[in-house]
Amino acid sequence: MSTSRWLTLDGTRFSETEFTRLWLLAAVTYGVGDVVTTIALFGSPRLQEANVVLLTAIQAFGQVGLVGAKLTVFGLCIAVSLWSAHAGDRFGYYFPPTALAVTGAFTTTFNLRLLIG
Repeated sequence: MSTSRWLTLDGTRFSETEFTRLWLLAAVTYGVGDVVTTIALFGSPRLQEANVVLLTAIQAFGQVGLVGAKLTVFGLCIAVSLWSAHAGDRFGYYFPPTALAVTGAFTTTFNLRLLIG
């Protein structure tokens, strides 16, 4: 399969509209909500990032490390979802955006609770 064909849903039973909506939800919750609230918590002397991988990235590269780590996870999950779509694997297609959306919603809510006090 050519690279450009692999990056589309052509030849799969999944629709581009559905794919776009799933990943938009994941981007809003995991990409925007979690990142923005985590950055807002950076200034707090009483709080520290709980995820060791993210903490290491933040300590080494600051906010760029946080965003880079999140983009890496996001990109890998999109790749798994696209690969699964071409393999006809419904679980592998739906799980990555759903997991990111649920994780993002939880961590955004948790971070907001920490911000409020």
